[in-house]
Amino acid sequence: MQAYLETHYRDGDREYIDGRILERNVGDIDHGDLQGSIAYYLRSRYGGRFWVAVGVRLQVAATRVRVPDVVVVEGSRPGGRILTLPPLLVIEVLSRDDRADDIQERIDDYLGCGVRFVWVINPRTRLGWVHTTEGSREARDGMLRTADPALEVPLAELFDQ
Repeated sequence: MQAYLETHYRDGDREYIDGRILERNVGDIDHGDLQGSIAYYLRSRYGGRFWVAVGVRLQVAATRVRVPDVVVVEGSRPGGRILTLPPLLVIEVLSRDDRADDIQERIDDYLGCGVRFVWVINPRTRLGWVHTTEGSREARDGMLRTADPALEVPLAELFDQ
């Protein structure tokens, strides 16, 4: 894993899963545009209370490193090169090539390492889901939320920027 952590990829970061280096499904305009909108929205409204970053490595287990689309950490910028403590929130933007079982494995990894909230957003349908250890639900009212501390993001505003 040390060699993986010291490697930088020119065409997007990779994930390290149990000894294998895996590509991520990123790179199209819808995906990148939504990542930027999410980060901008969160930074502009919550920047004093949270650190927000795009594409930062997160160690979810001893032999697993994921690269979420967006992470939200309570407080200031963490030290080190990668996140080793769970952020409050991880946000995944679906790509056309994502498979349901792969997304579920990612959600399970995040929740299993202590991430309290995982949001999954589909840029094509403009729908979002909130996942916690207590269950999953669609954001039918159009609002993605966390609790204690509270964050609220209206889906419509992410697409109208």
